[in-house]
Amino acid sequence: MLHVLIGEDDYSISQALEEIKRSIGDPTALLTNSTIFDGRQVTIEELQAACATVPFLAEKRLVVVEGLLERFESRNKSSRKKSARQPDQDDCKSVADCVSRIPDFTKLVLVDGRIGGNNPLLRELSAIAKVRSFPLLKENQLRQWVEQRIAGVGVTISPQAVNLLIRFVGNNLWLMSNEVDKLVSFAAGRRIEEGDVRVVVSYAQEANVFAMVDAILEFRVGIAQELLQQLLKHGAAPAQLLVMLSRQVRIMLQIKDMRSRGKSRNEIQNKLGLTYDFVLRKAWEQADKYTMVRLKEVYHRLLEADLSIKTGKYNGDLALNILVAELGQRGTVSA
Repeated sequence: MLHVLIGEDDYSISQALEEIKRSIGDPTALLTNSTIFDGRQVTIEELQAACATVPFLAEKRLVVVEGLLERFESRNKSSRKKSARQPDQDDCKSVADCVSRIPDFTKLVLVDGRIGGNNPLLRELSAIAKVRSFPLLKENQLRQWVEQRIAGVGVTISPQAVNLLIRFVGNNLWLMSNEVDKLVSFAAGRRIEEGDVRVVVSYAQEANVFAMVDAILEFRVGIAQELLQQLLKHGAAPAQLLVMLSRQVRIMLQIKDMRSRGKSRNEIQNKLGLTYDFVLRKAWEQADKYTMVRLKEVYHRLLEADLSIKTGKYNGDLALNILVAELGQRGTVSA
């Protein structure tokens, strides 16, 4: 059985993957009958071998490949890396042929981020795969998700509380699920009100910091500037915001460097001490948007901004506003 899970909502993708795992059976047996590949690097031979391996003391085995479809995404010439080999139509046919011939005892799951409808491998596999797409939830969908999640444990929430919760947390379902669980515990069976959200969602500002950092590094300048103004208005320290941004760029640099030296995904995750896979995936995808040269330029620009604040050349608010504008303008990845 072939499953394809794609989209920007990696929380829902992770939940869907857990459902697939549970459908296989004994989780203990699955530990010795699971293989995870980095689809950007896996060879057809490695994939064939893993899928053809008979499960040990179990009926099924699970093979998960992350980023395979991404290899076949069309890229503009300006965004191509000269050192990277662009997969051709023969590559696509070979991979599709390999994937289409997996034995019945193997469940193969392809996991990717946002994939275009003209992706040739996705088109090849659509007829034989169970394809599920998980885009980021829009406001009405997010409101429904929150209400259903809370109703599922026998609790209710006021519309005002839902609106405030969404405004605080946004559509990051990892953060939202955690905050909903906290609110349910805090309310202890009664209806959740707006005041509860203000008390319990204590790190909503921290969530906005991560959202701002992502927006800056993903060239969403308008959103980044809006979040920056919100954070500054609510008393966030410019120096701390700069530290969080620098930390993410440093992680991206380390990922880029270790990948160039042939380190595996698991080795990189362990080396960086990243407990959650979605954190690694986010930084991994962001690093793909930059060349190593460009990342070093960004990092040096962060150091310059820090120095300008410490020497009094600019106040913190102005330095960060200038930085966000500059990084957005220089967002084009070099060839």
